[in-house]
Amino acid sequence: MAQEAQRYFVKYTFFKVDLEWRRLSQGDRERSKTEFAAVVDEFDSQISINSYSLLGTRGDVDFMLWKVSPSLELLDGLASQINHTDLGKYLHTSHSYLAMTRRSPYIDHHRHSGQEGVGETMRTIGREYLFVYPFVKTHEWYQLPKEERQMIMSEHFEMGHRFPSVKISTSYSFGLDDQEFVLGFETDSPSDFLDLVMNLRESKARPYTERDTPIFTCVHKSLKECLDGLG
Repeated sequence: MAQEAQRYFVKYTFFKVDLEWRRLSQGDRERSKTEFAAVVDEFDSQISINSYSLLGTRGDVDFMLWKVSPSLELLDGLASQINHTDLGKYLHTSHSYLAMTRRSPYIDHHRHSGQEGVGETMRTIGREYLFVYPFVKTHEWYQLPKEERQMIMSEHFEMGHRFPSVKISTSYSFGLDDQEFVLGFETDSPSDFLDLVMNLRESKARPYTERDTPIFTCVHKSLKECLDGLG
């Protein structure tokens, strides 16, 4: 068995700004955005941080930070510093998912060439769009023989290969958060992702899905662009 690479913590944090913040003076809003961006920038050398806007895609989220970190302490420190900013006083964390990277038990004889996202490094692909959702399998799935699960997952992988523009980042939440996995799909083509998900509805793995919502459609933007979009 190949030696497993270093694991990283993966954190998706979704923010919604309070309407009271938009009623502040322009000067106060600009100062609060500058302070917030400075805190995120302070951690950027230790944590991989990507920002996304959801203003046009969700009613309960304004922007999201996708973080990949070597430690929980760094994630905790960043969250604490954000809470101490003026903008942080007006931010509600509407959704939050914690997971870790690890090697899939189903890829010993499988190559997902060119379609891996976050895995052995802290780097993300950086495509224009990101689709994120928590994922839970049924109890029945884990009672199947390993050989049967491998066969089902091999079909699943093959269907995914039909859409090489979609890069998947699978992270694992067992014992860390409420879901079992968090899936992130990076692509420049939302239509390819839609077609991929439709095709996977017909896979043999589908009956073993207990939950795969909510689904977040995220637009990759700089942090400044995300904050400027708030108002």
